[in-house]
Amino acid sequence: MRRRPGLSARLKLTLSYAGFLLVAGALLMAVVWVFLLRYVPDNPQGLLGISPNRYLLVRTFAPAAALAMAFLLVFGLLGGWILAGRMLAPLTRITDAARRAGNGSLSHRVRMEGRRDEFRELSDAFDSMLDTLESHVAEQQRFAANASHELRTPLAISRTLLDVARKDPTRDRGELIERLHTVNTRAIDLTEALLLLSRGERGTFTREPVDLSLVAEEAAETLLPLAEQRGITLDVTGGTTRTAGSAELLLRMVTNLVQNAIVHNLPAGGTVTVHTEAHGDASVLRVENTGHPLPPELVPTLTEPFQRGSERVRTDEHAGVGLGLAIVHSVVRAHDGTLDLTPRPAGGLLVTIRLPGRAGCPAPPSPRP
Repeated sequence: MRRRPGLSARLKLTLSYAGFLLVAGALLMAVVWVFLLRYVPDNPQGLLGISPNRYLLVRTFAPAAALAMAFLLVFGLLGGWILAGRMLAPLTRITDAARRAGNGSLSHRVRMEGRRDEFRELSDAFDSMLDTLESHVAEQQRFAANASHELRTPLAISRTLLDVARKDPTRDRGELIERLHTVNTRAIDLTEALLLLSRGERGTFTREPVDLSLVAEEAAETLLPLAEQRGITLDVTGGTTRTAGSAELLLRMVTNLVQNAIVHNLPAGGTVTVHTEAHGDASVLRVENTGHPLPPELVPTLTEPFQRGSERVRTDEHAGVGLGLAIVHSVVRAHDGTLDLTPRPAGGLLVTIRLPGRAGCPAPPSPRP
């Protein structure tokens, strides 16, 4: 928004300094007049007939006072301009850094030296903001590049299949349609996952009372056939655990955790345990599974979009799109919670989610069968 030009902060401070100095000088002159000159007799003989009278003192004092006031004015303007410049110098550095950031350069930092004062605190806060902003921008750029690459893969496969079918009309069309259906399904799943991840990042949802125990039971019931198919024992334990948020997003969060725990498990005879409990002011959800041991350096990368550890890559129909735990992390952050991943010594992973509890919430409606 364009505004009318006005006086700069430096000029305002300069005029303020000079004005205060003139007021102080005027007060000093007034004190001299009130407490000195008023007691000097205004007669030709002066005081006791030997000292000058008030008329002579005023004529002598007035020019010197005017000269002193003029000096105070000039000194106040010059000194105020210099002092204002020194005081506002840190603000100028911060403004320059803000302009650079506005032009797209997020790597510049103020890094103000000296003791901690208001400007130093403002500088440190601005640098911290730039650090966070640069990290988020880099993360978004990396995410956009990875998403483009992931979306390009099924489209390229579809084009290749269509080119092959066009060059070889005798090729089995049933096989072609089945492969195109598989590729198209994967592209749709990836797009829906990206939309869900974006929704979780924005936090644009209506908060309502949710019972995590009911959500866990619904997710387990949905994925029970997959667990039975793989010979995995799926257990849900715990009691009523209330929080506030989006029931749809929380259901997707738990579903992704349980599905990951089933898919990334032992070939047979593995277990998945889902436990919910209220712990103080927090609602806790734990998903624990058996599996192969995970390297400690791999665990922090599991919540990054499209990041898959070599030990967790699958080639079957449940390979996923690399967004399962990224969506979980996004939903947890959108609900002001925390996510903790801990590799189990015997193999597998323990996922602990803590969300703000709502002990006073009314019980949410039971999920539809």
